[in-house]
Amino acid sequence: MDTYTPEQISERLATLRQEHRELDETIAKMAANGEDELEAKRLKRRKLQLKDCIAKLEDMLIPDEPA
Repeated sequence: MDTYTPEQISERLATLRQEHRELDETIAKMAANGEDELEAKRLKRRKLQLKDCIAKLEDMLIPDEPA
């Protein structure tokens, strides 16, 4: 398994969060204009994937506590 520094994880998180926000804006604009539903569904799926990746990376930043 690859090991990443907290700085690398934080940088990746910032990138993913920015993409997530941009997708959110794009989806909202498409919904307002009644544009292609298939494309909107594809973008929503990508947005959910980003959310999952963000959650996993955030978990990597939280140190494990001893039992």
